[in-house]
Amino acid sequence: MSKGSWTNLVPAIGQIRTYQRGWLSKDIAAGLVITGLLAPAGMAYASAAGLPPVTGLYATIVPLIAYAIFGPSRIMVLGPASSLTPLLVAAILPLATANSDEAVAIAGALSVLAGVICIGAGLARFGFISELLSAPVRYGYLHGIAVTIIVSQAAKLGGFSVKGESLFSQLGQLFDGLRDGLLNGWALVVGLGSVVLIVVLRWLSRSIPATLVVVVVGIAAALLFHLGGRDVPLVGDLPQGLPSPALPDVDWHTARTLVAAAVGIAFVSFADTSVLSRTMALRRHEVVDANHELVALGIANVASGLFHGFPISASNSRTPVAESAGSRTQLTGVVAAVTLLVIAIAFPATFRHLPEASLAAIVIAAAISLIDLPAMARLYRVRRSEFALAMVAWLSVAVLGPVNGVAVAVALSILNFLRLAWKPHTAELVRVDGLKGYHDRARHPEGRIVPGLLLYRFDAPLFFANAHFFTEDVQRRIAAQSAPVKCLIITAEPITDIDTTAADVLNELVDDLDSRGIEMRFAELKGTVHDRLDRYQVFDRGTPNHSARTIGEAVKQYLTDFPIEWLDWEDR
Repeated sequence: MSKGSWTNLVPAIGQIRTYQRGWLSKDIAAGLVITGLLAPAGMAYASAAGLPPVTGLYATIVPLIAYAIFGPSRIMVLGPASSLTPLLVAAILPLATANSDEAVAIAGALSVLAGVICIGAGLARFGFISELLSAPVRYGYLHGIAVTIIVSQAAKLGGFSVKGESLFSQLGQLFDGLRDGLLNGWALVVGLGSVVLIVVLRWLSRSIPATLVVVVVGIAAALLFHLGGRDVPLVGDLPQGLPSPALPDVDWHTARTLVAAAVGIAFVSFADTSVLSRTMALRRHEVVDANHELVALGIANVASGLFHGFPISASNSRTPVAESAGSRTQLTGVVAAVTLLVIAIAFPATFRHLPEASLAAIVIAAAISLIDLPAMARLYRVRRSEFALAMVAWLSVAVLGPVNGVAVAVALSILNFLRLAWKPHTAELVRVDGLKGYHDRARHPEGRIVPGLLLYRFDAPLFFANAHFFTEDVQRRIAAQSAPVKCLIITAEPITDIDTTAADVLNELVDDLDSRGIEMRFAELKGTVHDRLDRYQVFDRGTPNHSARTIGEAVKQYLTDFPIEWLDWEDR
């Protein structure tokens, strides 16, 4: 294998070769800065998923090192993510008993499965799959996730927990817990105070490590007010070091049951990662291959699962912090991972007195950041149909739960695309005095037409879903002409493809028009589409005699083949 091949496969080699001495201090400083965010966030998301907090450290340390080796983005911080938490809960809850070891094994299996799916999709060059969630559907889905997280963690603010998969199930358990007197006042004070503190600190400055401050304040409050003796749940001591790598201990039946959830987790994880990766690459004038990103994300997830971690994604909050702290390469992540490993090995009692309510506050604050009301207001203002899509996606998560919500969100995006492509915009083109080219008659009713000629534009690829609409629209426009139509010219520049179903429909249309003395021609056919029409044998004599490079040439050919008295017509 060539050096270039190794560099492409393992980007860390290229980063080492091109590393500049002046970057070292900046990478180390940035790594230490984000360590203060990674530890509490990782433990918070683990706790929110019903897992031991220490698994959040495992799911942070191992993926950071794996991505530093295989990740194509020079600045990207991977770790537990709020958008994946409800998916984990929905997948783990029906299968795990009260035994936390079983929950950890299931979470690890989910991570390995999701990672394998990502690797396979990346090798198959399916990097485009992240585009299957349109922005409106993504807004709705994330808002549903955010509300679900807030409700589930609201109970932990009060010192108890709920385990429902859907929003309404969680709300029911939350009210039942309050009615049964499970609320712990001290935990509620610590939790609400932590939420307020994070919001205020972020409002003052995004550069303040709000989560680290909350952890320190929470530990101080627990020691000062002896919260452990007041039945406030605390994190306690962490196991020392990292566990030995091993496949998660789950049976084949459980593994098969987890596949659907793993697909959803892989999809959401890559959607989050690809968006952030593209954003960072554009900002830094770099190019990141989506398929390579997918493979690297898969490797990081497999590594996380092998070390008792759980599924992870790119961090939309910690990555910008690393960048603003001066990070230049993936050494930043390595420094953070090594620092966390030192804490896990040498200082396992660091979080002994940390209230779990503080971790719940961190998760709630992260969920609040997922809510983008201005974006929803803009959708409502500029396109009500897409706002409705966002609301349906939100309701799908609330009613069906996050795993089924992912499937519904993807289906909504695809159906919306098919809806738009099924009945695209079409136009009859006319000449307008004082304007070059040909223009939509609906926008320019004053435009001039050539007697006997219909210039028709179809603004979409021709495929099975819209082929009959195409035929019906053409026939309707022919019938609406004031004079008999002798020739139909399809201005085909927007038509990027024609599938076999559409070709069959075109053949039927050609036969019908021929029987009525109307000839069908094309203008501005793309080369690949032209070749397809020839292979489909839409015209007995082949398309060359029925196509022109430009609309102007097609019109001139019509005027030659069908002489008319049209003294004022000028093809300008």
